[in-house]
Amino acid sequence: MESNTPHPGSGQAVIEAPKGTLWSVGTLTYTTTGLVILFCWLLWGDFAFALQDRSVSSVIQLLFKKFQASDTLMGLLMGSLPPALAMILSPIIGYKSDRHRGRWGRRIPFLLIPTPIIALSMVALALSPTLGTFLHRHLGPYSPGLNPTILILLGLFWTLFSSACITANSVFGGLVNDVVPQPLLGRFYAMFRALSLIAGMIFNYWILAKAEAHYVPIFLAIAAVYGVGFTIMCLKVKEGEYPPPPQPEWIPGAAGGFLPAVQTYFKECFGKSYYLWFFAMMATAALAYGPVNVFCLFYAKSINVSVDFYGKCLALTYVISLVLAYPLGALADRFHPMRVSLATLGLYAITALWGGLYARDAVTFGIAFTAHGVLAGAYFTASASMGQKLLPRSRFAELMSASGIVASLCYISVAFLSGIILDHTGHVYRYTFYAGAGIAAVAVMLNLIMHRKFIALGGSKNYVAPE
Repeated sequence: MESNTPHPGSGQAVIEAPKGTLWSVGTLTYTTTGLVILFCWLLWGDFAFALQDRSVSSVIQLLFKKFQASDTLMGLLMGSLPPALAMILSPIIGYKSDRHRGRWGRRIPFLLIPTPIIALSMVALALSPTLGTFLHRHLGPYSPGLNPTILILLGLFWTLFSSACITANSVFGGLVNDVVPQPLLGRFYAMFRALSLIAGMIFNYWILAKAEAHYVPIFLAIAAVYGVGFTIMCLKVKEGEYPPPPQPEWIPGAAGGFLPAVQTYFKECFGKSYYLWFFAMMATAALAYGPVNVFCLFYAKSINVSVDFYGKCLALTYVISLVLAYPLGALADRFHPMRVSLATLGLYAITALWGGLYARDAVTFGIAFTAHGVLAGAYFTASASMGQKLLPRSRFAELMSASGIVASLCYISVAFLSGIILDHTGHVYRYTFYAGAGIAAVAVMLNLIMHRKFIALGGSKNYVAPE
């Protein structure tokens, strides 16, 4: 297959193909051996990131409930706060990263700096109950109470942890897009997904049931693995050369410079209806799995399902998803991620509706929850390279951050309202499955609309991203 070779900074997505024993992307060229080495370092970093991603949120849910957080507070901190932070941080980081030029590249600095903050905030989360008890005793009559004091500290350190993770997440996909040849993106993300699932299997099968009693050593161990692993990846992966960044439409540092920057950002990201449809499609699809994800552990407890059984069900979803990961990545490369994602969304709408109707005990909950996890994982595996396939390389991080703004606005509203509704309806957690089914059905319709627009722009063989 011949490759198109526009300048790597152009608006057209660069489609590179192997020539002999070489693979190339932008100014980078790899032998097969070099590509394997690159994959190893990226996958090592991803495993470290996935381990904290798969574990911290579950332990934090248990700690919040242990210290009597309400569903409304849970929806706010676990569901609404991270996307609210992403809505602020992701556009800034994405915009800066796309335009940064330095000896470490344009992505690595934005990955390396938050790494120690993530590790240290995990240590702080581990010590929050101890610190909260200390503060409660020393504040005396001025203390809001033992549990509220601990919850305040957990909320503060959770906010710090989430902010640093969002900063890294905002550019990690951009790094992959810059250093991995495009024909391999689907399979590469499938390998990412596989390692993430392995990390989840290890944690949920053997560790989650012990988390309430042993959260301190668990947090400390994960902090060490993440801090070392992700730092090594940042130091070993090398970026190529980039064309000069676009010239700003204002003079940096001049009076009123921030407002023109914001205007430029919104004009570039929201000025074309095609990308508005893309943002809506991505946000709605990701949102479909949110209601169940935020409250699934409490759903299990409400019907007397043990944390150990819940963890093993979650581990089972990871085993199944692990088997499916590479085939789904290969299908995404062959047929396009949009088409594979459409199939997973349709199946999820049906199975989530079944879960809402029939998940009443350990067996039916286990079936519904496992199906939820497998199909959610299938969607995220299939759609992992969606942005790289549909967005121009020169403004990839910027446009993905705009997509994140739309997703965040939706997620903030749904997560917070879900918590309020559950508090006022006697904690009927099966309603979360109904919500997921309805949102997935809307996502299917948006995906079909976006697919028509994609075909009109050339389809799989001749697609050129609008400028």
